[in-house]
Amino acid sequence: MRIDLHAHSNVSDGTETPEVLVESAAVAGLDAVALTDHDSTAGWKRAEHAATRLGVVFIPGMEVSCRTDAGISVHVLSYLHDPTHPGLLEEIEKSRSARLSRAQRMVELMSDDFPISWPLVQQFVTEGATVGRPHIADALVALGIVGTRSEAFERILTARSPYWVSHYAPHPAAAVGLIREAGGVPVFAHPSAFNRGRVVGGAVINEMIDAGLLGLEVDHRDNPEEAREDLRRLAREHDLLVTGSSDYHGSGKPNLLGENVTSQETLERIMQSATGTRVRGALS
Repeated sequence: MRIDLHAHSNVSDGTETPEVLVESAAVAGLDAVALTDHDSTAGWKRAEHAATRLGVVFIPGMEVSCRTDAGISVHVLSYLHDPTHPGLLEEIEKSRSARLSRAQRMVELMSDDFPISWPLVQQFVTEGATVGRPHIADALVALGIVGTRSEAFERILTARSPYWVSHYAPHPAAAVGLIREAGGVPVFAHPSAFNRGRVVGGAVINEMIDAGLLGLEVDHRDNPEEAREDLRRLAREHDLLVTGSSDYHGSGKPNLLGENVTSQETLERIMQSATGTRVRGALS
């Protein structure tokens, strides 16, 4: 089976609807795909319906935005958790609210130098979506200030930018604990993505492991090849699952569905470890 465990729809910062995302997965020859929108499960039902129609196995998921005490951004993928779990829901809503106020403040700061406004940014946000910097990037592209989302992040939306505003997010170990409480399987997303900024060291990873981390997303385009070997070694030492994924965002990023995949054995172990919800469809 070809299994991609990390993809985004326009419920967060992807450019395709959940239905179109699943259609794209089918066209890409995937047998199974996970929808892992940032801090949201709002696209699950729509993706499931499309997956049933197309014969694609659907894995419900979410990508939880986290931050360490030192201010380092960390993302934790959650698979098959209970989407109604009160503790996880409360934390996610706090993060979503903080993202919204942060985005508004960044646009306010940028408006001194660019003809950007909050109403313009809102035009690129799907109803119910988690607002983030990608939507600001889309507005900058529309204005002709940059050519692509990637250029917007590199030039204007970077943490080194004068327009940068921090926002609340849970500590990654706390997020791991909440995911486990919700019956989900927590996997550290792109842990060695040095091109995105600072990454956490062993102390934070050990905290996450102690809190119940179950896997590492090793095969991801943002993890350098040499770092992947270190991650595999870490996974062996702590009996962690090893996953591979595309981190697909539609036209929002160059990542292609299925460019990295996860083994069927690993997906089956994820399914065995989860108690929150289930995979939709049968593994062949």
